[in-house]
Amino acid sequence: MKIPVCNVNYPNWRSVTVKFQVPEKFQKLQEISKNLWWSWNSEATELFSEMNPDLWIAVGGNPVLFLQKLKSEQYASLEENKEFMSRMDALYTKFEDYMRVKPVAGSPSVAYFSMEYGLTEILKIYSGGLGILAGDYLKEASDCNVDMTAVGFLYRYGYFTQALSMNGEQIAIYDAQQFEALPIEQYVDAEGKPITIEVPYPGRNIYANLWRVRVGRVDLILLDTDTELNNEGDRTITYHLYGGDNEHRLKQEIMLGIGGILALEKLGVEKDVYHCNEGHAAFLNVQRLMNYMKKDGLSFNEAMEVVRSSSLFTTHTPVPAGHDKFDEGLFQGYMSRFAEELGLSWSDFMNMGREVAGDLTEKFSVTVFACNTCQEVNGVSWLHGRVSQNMFKKIWDGYFPEESHVSYVTNGVHYPTWSAPEWKRLHLKAFGAEFLQDQSNVKYWERIYDVPDEEIWATRQLLKQKLVDYIKTKFRESWLKNQGDPSRIVSVLEKINPNALTIGFGRRFATYKRAHLLFTDLERLSKIVNNPQYPVQFIFTGKAHPADAGGQKLIQNIIEISRRPEFLGKIIFLENYDIALAKRLISGVDIWLNTPTRPLEASGTSGEKAEMNGVLNFSVLDGWWYEGYRKGAGWALTDKRTYTNQAHQDQLDAATIYMMLENEIIPLYFAKNSKGYSPEWIQYIKNSFAKIAPIYTTKRMLDDYIERFYNKETQRSRSLKANAFAKAKEIAAWKEKMVAAWDQIETSSEYNTDTMMFEGETGKLYEFQASVDVKDASLNDSVAVQMVVLTTVDGEDKLNKVFDMDVVKKEGSKLTFHTSFKVQNGGLYKCAFRMIPKNADLPHKQDFCFVRWF
Repeated sequence: MKIPVCNVNYPNWRSVTVKFQVPEKFQKLQEISKNLWWSWNSEATELFSEMNPDLWIAVGGNPVLFLQKLKSEQYASLEENKEFMSRMDALYTKFEDYMRVKPVAGSPSVAYFSMEYGLTEILKIYSGGLGILAGDYLKEASDCNVDMTAVGFLYRYGYFTQALSMNGEQIAIYDAQQFEALPIEQYVDAEGKPITIEVPYPGRNIYANLWRVRVGRVDLILLDTDTELNNEGDRTITYHLYGGDNEHRLKQEIMLGIGGILALEKLGVEKDVYHCNEGHAAFLNVQRLMNYMKKDGLSFNEAMEVVRSSSLFTTHTPVPAGHDKFDEGLFQGYMSRFAEELGLSWSDFMNMGREVAGDLTEKFSVTVFACNTCQEVNGVSWLHGRVSQNMFKKIWDGYFPEESHVSYVTNGVHYPTWSAPEWKRLHLKAFGAEFLQDQSNVKYWERIYDVPDEEIWATRQLLKQKLVDYIKTKFRESWLKNQGDPSRIVSVLEKINPNALTIGFGRRFATYKRAHLLFTDLERLSKIVNNPQYPVQFIFTGKAHPADAGGQKLIQNIIEISRRPEFLGKIIFLENYDIALAKRLISGVDIWLNTPTRPLEASGTSGEKAEMNGVLNFSVLDGWWYEGYRKGAGWALTDKRTYTNQAHQDQLDAATIYMMLENEIIPLYFAKNSKGYSPEWIQYIKNSFAKIAPIYTTKRMLDDYIERFYNKETQRSRSLKANAFAKAKEIAAWKEKMVAAWDQIETSSEYNTDTMMFEGETGKLYEFQASVDVKDASLNDSVAVQMVVLTTVDGEDKLNKVFDMDVVKKEGSKLTFHTSFKVQNGGLYKCAFRMIPKNADLPHKQDFCFVRWF
């Protein structure tokens, strides 16, 4: 027998996952790591980083993963370091003291719904401005001790990671998040089993796991459909942020709104105010209506009074494409059962999402639905509030946009998150310890004028050098891998100049953001960036939506230009714009450039972040900058439009940018004294800190929401719910009575036309009279008559004034109204009478939008 050379079988390997147990003495850090409080407290991130700087960078600043990967011997060494252990104890004491504070009893409580939250770069549940704003808002609610619980999605893949091909094409990469390595925890029952909710969809229920993110004192509840309880298709509902077709979006919005309310119920959470951050979560009011009808026995109309009184809708975009609409056929397949449960006909339910009731050509708009089911609606800047009043005017037909209840709260940014540690230390020293509790107080910020110019300049230069170092270390590897020609990459890195005037542009690459504007005249741009006496460099970053071919082409064009010899190292594009890169960029550049097509920028917050770091804004007067701009604290492109042709307007705006750079900005920056800085530039920085920064913090923003909406809605909704919903039932009954009587009411005036044009004299008093027969004397106090006066300017009718007419005579159900009008200025006027319902319990006229023009 021949002896075999080899006789071996294959091992039956078993995988064993060994989870590292963080040593007992470091459990304090373990607890901190699981609360995102660390993400906006520099002393926490600095402490983690010092434990092992290389590992901290390697894990992307994720403290949960960091503590798992730190080796036992490193823990042992740190335990021997008394100075470190003392600092750790002090940090934990600060954390404990912070968490110990509870909301003031009786203050408004808020449930906040959003499709995305930008809290930290390690938790990929955000894409851009909307999410960053929502994340900042939760942090501020925590700092201000507001009783708030938030609801969103835990995405398996989130938004994409951006890479660039060798020819500059955007590549979208989707990396799955490893939930066990994130600062989140799954809700489980007493037996340790996952707590789930189930949401009805056509032919089946879809389940979602629930996760908690601790954002300081605020809980963020995240829904996750990636569970074995669902089929493969339904598991993908929470795979991607802003992915899939229109049907997929509808499935997501049902889960966020209806599922979000069911999640709060499951966890025993009930709040005073339900704040819908954009229309994605609008269906939360469908579930709330059903709850009041089923659990409290209210009719639909009664339930609507309660729901509307406690609901706030914030819209974030003036761009029509940003408002989700659904075809009736698709929508009915998913939502008909909810209409039935609400006791509504399908047409009535559809009309709740249509601007014009009964218009069968209209799709169902979640924005319109939100407007119809929320007492209060707001835009996110003063200008956007005005734009929104016009955008939504058809919903409340009969009233002019200027009369609309649609209001605004200008967005802000979370100072502790976005101000660089160097600035926070300087501000704390200059402003005093009490500053952080009162960040929007201008008096503190004015103390910046007492800080020596040299200290301001040194801080700015330090942060710019950090940005340059970050670019050279962070992007060297990816550029060499994706962009070829190592010699060119090395040349680019060498040419990045910390002494150059550095201008940053970081935006979502949508065409209306006009990132192309700077490249309108390449010859002129070349002269600007290649002046050896006054060096200038531009740094661009941003993502285009994977379905936005125009935005992706724009990125590719910029990259192609940046590779031309005259722009090498002078025009730089940094890929994968995320929170980490944003923090470096908005603190490291000298100027933040923003060039949107007005008025398509609802607010914009990247420029506000720049303000927190002594970076000056150069922007179109749009969004927040329309109200934020102060002369001597930044620069503005006019809000006036010269050309109706957009291409011509772009050329003019580009020429204006070049001119202002050449004649104002660059000379100011390089007007340096013997100490190496421009005193005038430092004065601009101080002005921007003192006159702009305090107004655009989330502290001021949250105070505005509380004052303008939360307090008002809480007070009203509590009164409607009191005594077994007595007031809600009373208002609903009154509205039903008015609806039944409305068409029978007779109106008349001495003028028999809908509008009247008259000739008169300035200074003369004109008398007007109108009559109404309500047919039921019990309704005598339920109607009001107004005279509406328009002024015709350049062929366009504009609202001049609305006169509330006085009742001067009552005869049974017949009422006579009177007012007088003195013309102060010459011109063409129009006037007409209208009748509207009147009830002191209504929050505003649009709450019951019945209007009868005489």
